[in-house]
Amino acid sequence: MDYLIQFIMSFIATASFGVIFNAPIKAIPICGLVGSVGWMGYYSFLQVNATEVHATFLASFVVAVVAQIFARWFKTPMIVFYVAGIIPLVPGGIAYNSMRSIVELDYTSGIEFGMRAFMISGAIAMGLVFAEVIIQLNYRTLNKGKTSMQSFARIKRQKVK
Repeated sequence: MDYLIQFIMSFIATASFGVIFNAPIKAIPICGLVGSVGWMGYYSFLQVNATEVHATFLASFVVAVVAQIFARWFKTPMIVFYVAGIIPLVPGGIAYNSMRSIVELDYTSGIEFGMRAFMISGAIAMGLVFAEVIIQLNYRTLNKGKTSMQSFARIKRQKVK
């Protein structure tokens, strides 16, 4: 039951951010689904005792892969799904606590919260980049045979003329 509640709430939050970011209307439910899948990945990784940073990295990797798949399927730019899908993983509360601690002159806690926010943000960026690189390598490998066959056919046509 806990997973269902997590899924529904993350779907609502992510779809709402899709509306705020002015995503196309047909893409809003997909944005919600991408964010929910990412959040469920994060939540599941935390349940198996992964650290916050590792769970965020893996979840952002999942978000990037799912966003790539949906972007190709629905012929929509990937950024529409990336931005909305990453929203549940962003450490906004931790960054707020960092600034609040610094304002209250509790520098030790402020630096601790700030480093956590920095590491989680870096994990999000690295997860997105790694997924993008792996997907591009896979597509190049899969399309390499097609490209060489197409160029062979083009060269053959040129010789015939």
